[in-house]
Amino acid sequence: MKKLFWCLTGFILLVTATPAFAQAPEGAAAATNWVAITSGFAMAIASAFCGLAQGKATAAAAEGMARNPGATAAIRLSLILGLAFIESLALYTFVIIFIKVV
Repeated sequence: MKKLFWCLTGFILLVTATPAFAQAPEGAAAATNWVAITSGFAMAIASAFCGLAQGKATAAAAEGMARNPGATAAIRLSLILGLAFIESLALYTFVIIFIKVV
């Protein structure tokens, strides 16, 4: 585990060192729109974790309904409310990205 950690750390340092010390020609402005690039990564991360959370919530709700069929209505209501809150994270991320980039 330690070896993997140090290998990944070294790889990250090597990858980030080259652009960090690169110089643009004199008087030239940076042409890269870093906000748009990082926004794509932010949306990807938010969507990935929302998908994982929704899968875990649905699995837990299905297990709860299987264990106690009498509580199905309450579990279903809680599941729908929880899924709406989880999905709102991705939507808020999208709105913030849309405002920032456009």
